[in-house]
Amino acid sequence: MPDNAVNNSVQSDKPIWYFLICWTVLNLIQAYTLELHADEAYYWIYSRFLDWGYFDHPPMVALFIRAGDSIMHNELGLRLITIIASSASVYILWLILKKYAVDVWAFILIVSGTLIFHIYGFTTTPDAPLFFFAVLFYYFYQKYIDEDKWSLALILGVIVACMLYSKYHAVLLVTFTVISNIRLLKRPSFYLIVVLAVVLYIPHILWQINHGYPSINYHLYERSAARYNPSNSWLYIPGQLLMAGPIISWFVFYSAFSIKIKDAFTRCLLVNGIGTFIFFFLSTFRGEAQPHWTLIAFAPLVMLALIKFKQANIKLTWFYRVALINMAIIVLFRISIIFSLPFVLQIGQIKSYFGFKQWAHVVHQKAGNAYVIMDNGFQDPSKYDYYTNTLKGFSYDSRYYRLTQFDIWPIEEKMQHQRVLHLIDSANTVTTDSIKTQNWSWYVEWVDDLRTYQKVKIETADHQLKLHSGEKRHIDLTITNPYPYGINFSNIGAKHEVVFGACFFRNDGIISLQRGDDSFNNISLKPGESTHFTFHLIAPQKGKYEMMFSIRTTPFEGSKNSRVIDLEVE
Repeated sequence: MPDNAVNNSVQSDKPIWYFLICWTVLNLIQAYTLELHADEAYYWIYSRFLDWGYFDHPPMVALFIRAGDSIMHNELGLRLITIIASSASVYILWLILKKYAVDVWAFILIVSGTLIFHIYGFTTTPDAPLFFFAVLFYYFYQKYIDEDKWSLALILGVIVACMLYSKYHAVLLVTFTVISNIRLLKRPSFYLIVVLAVVLYIPHILWQINHGYPSINYHLYERSAARYNPSNSWLYIPGQLLMAGPIISWFVFYSAFSIKIKDAFTRCLLVNGIGTFIFFFLSTFRGEAQPHWTLIAFAPLVMLALIKFKQANIKLTWFYRVALINMAIIVLFRISIIFSLPFVLQIGQIKSYFGFKQWAHVVHQKAGNAYVIMDNGFQDPSKYDYYTNTLKGFSYDSRYYRLTQFDIWPIEEKMQHQRVLHLIDSANTVTTDSIKTQNWSWYVEWVDDLRTYQKVKIETADHQLKLHSGEKRHIDLTITNPYPYGINFSNIGAKHEVVFGACFFRNDGIISLQRGDDSFNNISLKPGESTHFTFHLIAPQKGKYEMMFSIRTTPFEGSKNSRVIDLEVE
């Protein structure tokens, strides 16, 4: 026990219980009155297709949503388990810190003043279950440091698996924890944690293998920006300060990272806090690091700051007053959202929460029981699906966008040869028919006898090519039919033409296309069957390109059927 620890009975838990009641009630009201974020609606569809993995994330968020949504299909139901987990996390943090005899009112002020805790006190994304299991990990790890018990190792193994099933960021917490205490490697019980976590995680690993490692390709390659954007780095630190509290964050960070290490647990917290913040700062050099990605670092940040307050043993009356103002600002802002005050609705991120329930109703009136296809983005189709309680909204992820879980779910198959409603952004409209709501205007067109080939796989041994402008190269392609039915690319008697070609994307934004020869339209494939096709490539003008092969059917832009090939033309 640390030198500054006191008897746990010195401070009453009553203020914590009163705080937790207020915390839970506020989250319940917020969850019930606020429409869904697009990501939450997307993860709701996860819960309709329970699986061991998904394109973007592991499956824990789907279980959180499925449990609550089975009780009631509304915003509160979807967020219910997150609210319970949030309150439990706050209480567990308090239990951890009781060993250090931190001040109860300081705890309440800092926790309630940490903006990111408010956001994920009710918002249901993979970050919510990850945070809960991370806090639970710290609670049992604190005990495991002092007591090398097999029972604690067993519990930790299960918790580590649950973290990994929540979000891949859990790898950081596990790695930094081991780095902070290398002596763990000498404990036989430590290897029970490792083995049990890996065994429990095998179903997800197999899912990745069976689906071609979509999450790995997306997070490690597709999310990387082609060029470094300095603003990603410049905005990272202000974003983290905002998440830690609008006006107290600077002192919280200073206090946390100036702590004196007196035991293995505080060392664990420090290494995890600093390590996670640095890791995501470095990630800004290859793309955007969203502020909430560091959520798991805020648990050690808050605990370290509170322990440091106790270590310093000085009166912080000025800080408590500032922290009270900080908390009031956040709570008043949340209340403003609950009552939909006009100034709040002008904020871009907040505005995206409002109006989609009405929008989905208007679209549904137009579409009836037909499928609704929207281009490039999971956000709007997901909200349509949630607010109509159907799975009739679909994202057509074109060659100009990234892949999503819609490219895996068995929704596309059910739309084939049906009449569907295509919602089009007004900037690209080819029809005069439109849908208007208070916030949005969409153009729509009906597509008869739909046929799409979004899941068709096109593979080649060439991952990099270096050619001269105008040079001809014959590329052998393997085309595979993944559907449970036969397909063909014939245009004879078809309502919508199939066009196959190569797309060239240059860094300066110039996009060029080259159409394949018409022999492609003679291909017919049974379920699971593959065939070879030779594409006669003519190198475009000088430059560096990302090239991919795409199958297009009118009126859509063409799908992303192959991986990207790096092409350099001299």
